[in-house]
Amino acid sequence: MRRKSKVISVGNVCIGGNNPIVVQSMTNTDTRDISSTVKQINNLSDSGCELVRVAVINQEAALAIREIKAKISIPLIADIHFDYRLALQSIESGADGLRLNPGNIGSIDAIKRVVFQARERSIPIRIGVNSGSLEKDILKKYGTPTADALVESALRHVRILENLDYDLIKISVKSSDVKLMVEGYRLLAKEVEYPLHLGVTEAGTVLRGTVKSAVGLGILLSEGIGDTIRVSLTGPPETEVFIGYEILSALGLRKRGLELISCPTCGRCQVNLIAMAEEVERRLAWVDKPIKVAVMGCPVNGPGEAKHCDVGIAGGNKKGLVFRKGKIIANAPQEKLVDLLEEEIKRMLGEGD
Repeated sequence: MRRKSKVISVGNVCIGGNNPIVVQSMTNTDTRDISSTVKQINNLSDSGCELVRVAVINQEAALAIREIKAKISIPLIADIHFDYRLALQSIESGADGLRLNPGNIGSIDAIKRVVFQARERSIPIRIGVNSGSLEKDILKKYGTPTADALVESALRHVRILENLDYDLIKISVKSSDVKLMVEGYRLLAKEVEYPLHLGVTEAGTVLRGTVKSAVGLGILLSEGIGDTIRVSLTGPPETEVFIGYEILSALGLRKRGLELISCPTCGRCQVNLIAMAEEVERRLAWVDKPIKVAVMGCPVNGPGEAKHCDVGIAGGNKKGLVFRKGKIIANAPQEKLVDLLEEEIKRMLGEGD
């Protein structure tokens, strides 16, 4: 059962409660380069990204948010470190959310100014604690980053905001250590009702980072913990969004676009199934409605093994089959299978199936 959390809104996106788990990413452009940042955000939006975060490194970047906001369609979160003035300017420029730790941005008077402006405009703040940047006194207390240390740091920042009568809060306690991250979120989920943003920070390159993120996020999501996710990869941000949806889809939490079922091949396979599956994935990248597609290597058992899929193909010796819901609908040369598969999917989606 999913953990019940407080509902907040970042722009027009609702987070927490029974709302869908939100997939977000962060730009890797210089925010001051408005055209490049807008282009990347719109590419992310086309990929299904629902919230985007941008780095605000100085006043010029904070000012750029106004023009960026005018050219994008998804909510924008300003990522702030240490300088409360960047938060104030980001709010003034139209940011839909802030990512900052209130204990690190200035004096209590500075924090009050940011909180006042955020409250006036109903702008939520995400408290983002990372194991690599814990406060010195907390690190000294625990000796090393631990789950308890992450949670203590997060709650310290939460109390600052709560004492200022502010509760539009979202929290993350990230680590590159999957076990540490999982335990931190488990502990935090027992302490607060605020929505939680999940992520394995600095997870690594696309392949390694995908594995770590799938394990960490998958464990927590399967336990009902988590309201938004980001898959942090050393790679294109659009890939983060794709992997995020794949994780949610594997857990049956959200469906978007293609779900590809393909066999691992064996000695009976008489077709280059790896190339065929990759071609199907590439050719069907345009699909944004949930559909389950099979690419099988055995025409004898393939349709039966994949009868739970909406549509599929099974390669054989020079010829293969196209099937729908396990029933054969065409027998064709191997080189025509992917074409026929795409045509069938277009018919299905056109029919509203």
